[in-house]
Amino acid sequence: MDLNYFKKVRILDGGMGQELLRKGLKTKGTLWSTSALLDEKFHQLVIDVHLSFINSGADVIVTNNFSSRRVRLVENRVENKFDYVNKKSCELAIKARDLSKKNILIAGSLPPQNGTYVEDDRKISFLKKDFKEQAELIKPYVDFLYFDVFSGGKEVEAACEAVEKMNVPVLVGLHIKKNGKLHSGESISEIVKKFKSNNWIGIIGACVSLEIIKKTLNEFKKSNLPFGFKANLWKIDEPLPVNKFNTAKYNEEGKNPSDILGIRSEVDEKVFKNFSKEIMRQGATILGGCCNVSPIHINELKSLKS
Repeated sequence: MDLNYFKKVRILDGGMGQELLRKGLKTKGTLWSTSALLDEKFHQLVIDVHLSFINSGADVIVTNNFSSRRVRLVENRVENKFDYVNKKSCELAIKARDLSKKNILIAGSLPPQNGTYVEDDRKISFLKKDFKEQAELIKPYVDFLYFDVFSGGKEVEAACEAVEKMNVPVLVGLHIKKNGKLHSGESISEIVKKFKSNNWIGIIGACVSLEIIKKTLNEFKKSNLPFGFKANLWKIDEPLPVNKFNTAKYNEEGKNPSDILGIRSEVDEKVFKNFSKEIMRQGATILGGCCNVSPIHINELKSLKS
């Protein structure tokens, strides 16, 4: 792909997992959106949701494998499906792209390898191994990798080292707290200074609130990379680590994060568009959504590209 791709305004998709739940996905244990990959009857739903974002104007869709990390599969007793679900997420994204007949890109989600919204305090060698095996599975299918909601520098370092020899572009997505720093206590500038490499094609606030995006925008701008956001619409600025509220056993129905974290229903598509326009005026070129940002929200961003 063109390494300058994000120097022009590009629209990313919205919240895949929550949109699947809204459309009827029944989850198991802590698998969340990976439930749709394990059960073939939901494969068409995954394709349809990808298509709904593409048809709403997304230039980029993200593979549906955020919960397909090995640790999550182990705790749900389906570790033997690790290769299958990661490859299947890519195949379904490709199917949606081909059906759309549109020139969109596919980002391969490389998620946190332990918890979400929390720093991974394991040895870096463990993180690197986990990142490497997942990246190797999805890399052949995608246009670039997306470091999907990283909460600390150790994750960034391990992921960078894991993909160093893969010759693959990377979009870096950082999860930021209300104090403007990652869960590890590091600033955005510290992350960029320590780990920025030639394969970084952009940097974004990932699954963060509109307010935190505004607060940290200048620091993202200092990276001298294309920057922007994938905003969430949780009611809570600092979501609890997922393992604190989704404690369902492998054979139980999974919990819907929206039932715990809430949805900002006041942020309709017009509000989202106006927010995005304001961020664009300050130099952002990467616009998109995460949890509870729907195709309706993304559809409103199309006009911002003209």
